[in-house]
Amino acid sequence: MTHIELSKDVNIPVLGFGVYQIPKEETKEAVVNAIKAGYRHIDTAQAYMNKTEVGEGIKASGIDRSELFITTKVWVENVHYEGTLQSIERSLERLDLEYIDLVLIHQPYHDIFGSWRALEELKESGKIKSIGVSNFGIDRVVDLGVNSKEQPQVNQIEINPFHQRVEQVTAMQKENVVVEAWAPFAEGKNGLFQNEVLQEIGDKYQKSIAQVILRWLVERDIVVLAKTVSAERMAENLNIFDFELTEEDKQKIATLDEKDSQFFSHQDPERIKEISTRKLNV
Repeated sequence: MTHIELSKDVNIPVLGFGVYQIPKEETKEAVVNAIKAGYRHIDTAQAYMNKTEVGEGIKASGIDRSELFITTKVWVENVHYEGTLQSIERSLERLDLEYIDLVLIHQPYHDIFGSWRALEELKESGKIKSIGVSNFGIDRVVDLGVNSKEQPQVNQIEINPFHQRVEQVTAMQKENVVVEAWAPFAEGKNGLFQNEVLQEIGDKYQKSIAQVILRWLVERDIVVLAKTVSAERMAENLNIFDFELTEEDKQKIATLDEKDSQFFSHQDPERIKEISTRKLNV
């Protein structure tokens, strides 16, 4: 496993195991299997409603805590100073951890600056090792950074072959913000797993389409989060460090870019209203 440096003492594994949409009753076993397969980076969130089971999986794995990198996110209803402080305490309790490696503000809404101030304090106290954001545009990332003690270390956004976000990724990396990709497989939308271009590249290296996508993202210095409950696919997704894509391969993948989200726009007023009023009591 390769890593990207977040700070002098913190390195994030480039491949992470995501638990979004994994049912509670399957989460513990999925986390145990992911760690057994070789994952050391687990990504969860308050909104996923399965942190307790993630914590149980971590404990059951038998792997020393120091070898693991755990991420969670603050949901919108808690994105204010007091809400963030209180919700992180609940997250620590549910995960049964003394500290969290990375905490992200999940959506670019509500009292971002109040929440960020709380995260900075929690980092200073040692309860959090790194802080960042999710689904932020480059303008919001820079604004938050220049008007705070610390700039975001990470921005987790949708990136996949149909939404490659080349300019956004370049801009964030120029600001020394590590980019993470959620939904790298676009949840199979748009016929991704039957795509002829990706299949042709995969056949050349005797790799699956999923492995080609993961390799393409890692070669862009992007941290990738993939979800599966299949132990076989977990192992497959980790097996991407024995080949490299050529420039021709990358140019072919570039032709797939539709430059649009496969899900929804975070700038859509109606979507903002819907997300901002979604109370999860987390």
